[in-house]
Amino acid sequence: MDLEGRYPSLSFAWPRPGVLEITLAGEKLNALGPAAHRELARVWRDLEGVEGLRAVLLRGAGGVFSAGGSFGLIEEMRASRRALLRVFREARELVLGPLDFPRPVVAAVEGVAVGAGLALALAADIAVVGKKARLLDGHLRLGVAAGDHAVLLWPLLVGMAKAKYHLLLNESLSGEEAERLGLVALAVEDEKVYEKALEVAERLAQGPLEALSHTKHALNRWYRSFLPHFDLSLALEFWGFSGEELEEGLRALKEKRPPEFP
Repeated sequence: MDLEGRYPSLSFAWPRPGVLEITLAGEKLNALGPAAHRELARVWRDLEGVEGLRAVLLRGAGGVFSAGGSFGLIEEMRASRRALLRVFREARELVLGPLDFPRPVVAAVEGVAVGAGLALALAADIAVVGKKARLLDGHLRLGVAAGDHAVLLWPLLVGMAKAKYHLLLNESLSGEEAERLGLVALAVEDEKVYEKALEVAERLAQGPLEALSHTKHALNRWYRSFLPHFDLSLALEFWGFSGEELEEGLRALKEKRPPEFP
């Protein structure tokens, strides 16, 4: 299968036998524009047909994971209801894709992981992050509800009290703090992130294929039990893309100042 041809916003490599590396690249800080967002939602189904694939390693180019959805993606949604509904469906698949994918997924998180970028990192089975990496959900600062992965994953990973604190206050975490809270699996020195993530992916690729797949499927039933919560949060997030608070959130981000919501 010609993955490069079907997914031009992503790059693919085989750094170890059985380990397919997917690299996010393109816009500044690997922000997800319309094309990248669409491709990351769709790629997981095609990966199931890739012969010899036993584990996926997800990373960002240039020492940065992803700054999340781009201004271009948001502007497209605001301009077209058809685009809004398309991105709504993509946002759901972007989270459920790696969760449902039968092979283990490892995320190598360097620099920043924000919004949809953080959703990808936390939807991976094992996230290896740099101790100084910055993790932020970001939705409330933008002026929309915390959708994407937040309501589905955070309460199970860190508990409701910490989830509310970081999501409602839009409080960022360092990689070291995220490991301490249980949001991610491992925090390592920043220059060791890729090396450690590749080591983990290689170990998974050498494991029992069927047993790993079944264990992942069973563990992720915890998440699937809460899909109604996820769907509600996602719907409320996208409802907010037509609201006044989004207007101020966007202006503040572009002007690099704290928002002053009406």
